[in-house]
Amino acid sequence: MADWGIGNRVSRIMGSGKTVMLAVDHGYFQGPTTGLEDPRRTITPLIPYADSLMLTRGVLRTSVEPGTGVPVVLRVSGATSVLKELSGEGITTSMEEAVRLNASAVAVSVFVGSDNERESLLNLSRTVDEGERLGMPVLAVTAVGREMNRDARYLGLACRIAAELGARIVKTYYCEDFEKVVNSCPVPVVIAGGKKLPEKEALQLAAAAVSKGAAGVDMGRNIFQSSNPVGMIRAVRAVVHEGKPVEEAYGLFEKA
Repeated sequence: MADWGIGNRVSRIMGSGKTVMLAVDHGYFQGPTTGLEDPRRTITPLIPYADSLMLTRGVLRTSVEPGTGVPVVLRVSGATSVLKELSGEGITTSMEEAVRLNASAVAVSVFVGSDNERESLLNLSRTVDEGERLGMPVLAVTAVGREMNRDARYLGLACRIAAELGARIVKTYYCEDFEKVVNSCPVPVVIAGGKKLPEKEALQLAAAAVSKGAAGVDMGRNIFQSSNPVGMIRAVRAVVHEGKPVEEAYGLFEKA
């Protein structure tokens, strides 16, 4: 039954095999991120176009109506801020809480190559153990420090380790030779949007990643910091779900 439950929850996020996840969990370490000062105001108009929301329990409770029905990827690692070393995360939300909140998955960051690598990987392992017991899939986020190269060798290492430890989905960054990262990871890979880019560049990023095997995107700032967030998430969906060329998707953004 646990395997069926995990499969059911994963299908909520990426039932078509592709997914557009909306990341709005930045406040757990950045505080009131630009564009997320009022989470409810930001999130509400985007919900109809998101396959899932990645967020913390605090923002879920205060800023998302229970009746929306949008799948939730619940951020459960944290306890560090931009004022300290980010890799020193612990587990901040229990698996029982994730089940009570009807999450479709939980998200844990791992910091491969950092001084806190071991503890972050043990965080992931312990969370996977609890998740498997209760039918909850775990999404591993391959966090990357400023001093680390975002190349296929490093990201491939981090993604494979996360999958080996039991993550059902891995979130990472796009890089040159990205297909090597995807081909060496036995679970679906979604890409992070990263810092805010011009809209057309963000769409090119999404298109390139999907063409190299990514199962989709988990974008935040490139959507909610856009001049037209609804138009942007609709354009991203056109790229990911419909395979639209970037120029056509960008046209949808401009029209919106």
